[in-house]
Formats: sequence, C-alpha cells, structure tokens
Amino acid sequence: MIILRCHDKLQLDQFVLARACAGQSPYAAEQMLCRILENIAYWLNVLQDGLTANCLEPCKKAARRIGLVAGQIGLTGLADAAGHVTACLQTHDHVALAATAERLERTFDLAVAEVWNFRDP
Repeated sequence: MIILRCHDKLQLDQFVLARACAGQSPYAAEQMLCRILENIAYWLNVLQDGLTANCLEPCKKAARRIGLVAGQIGLTGLADAAGHVTACLQTHDHVALAATAERLERTFDLAVAEVWNFRDP
C-alpha cells in the first residue's frame, strides 16, 4: 500500500483578516473568529453528511457558504478549495469531488491553526 502525503500550505490574506478584526477589542475579534470557524465547521459537516448520503444539493449550499465566509476573513486557500468542490459538484465528477473535499478539510485544519498563530504575535 502506498500512502501519499500532501504538504499543503495555507493561503491566508493577512490584510483581509486584519481588516475583519479592525476596530474590535482583541477579545471581540477572537470571539468573532471563533464563531466564523465554528460556522465553517458546521458547513463542512453538512457537506460530509451530504456526500455520505449521496445527496448533493445540501453539499452545493455548504460549499458556497464555506467559500463566501472564508473569503471574507482572508482564508483564500479555503475559499479556493470550496470553489473547486462547487465546480466538482456541478460537473458530477465524483472522483475529483472526493479529492477536493478532502483538500477542503485539510485546508480548514490548516486555517484553524493559522488563525490562532496570527492572533498570537
């Protein structure tokens, strides 16, 4: 058995993230980011449930939401991955969908770590 390891690097627009947090206390900015990441985690769960049940309509909505929210806080790699999932859903390319959905999950894990690194100078 061969296991391929993908060494992803998160694409993060720190200026967009900083702008999203501007004008807020550090505590309020942290709380906002927590809510956003929880929201993305919720939509990732909806996506995975839809893929497991082979019900693609909820997956489309979930991928669009993830892309929109991720783009608003500068998680460009996550937004790109969500866009690729959306494209695979539209073309019914199930092999590519499986791969891009996994990349979306890996990118989210990286995003969570990177956001916390960003907040701790």
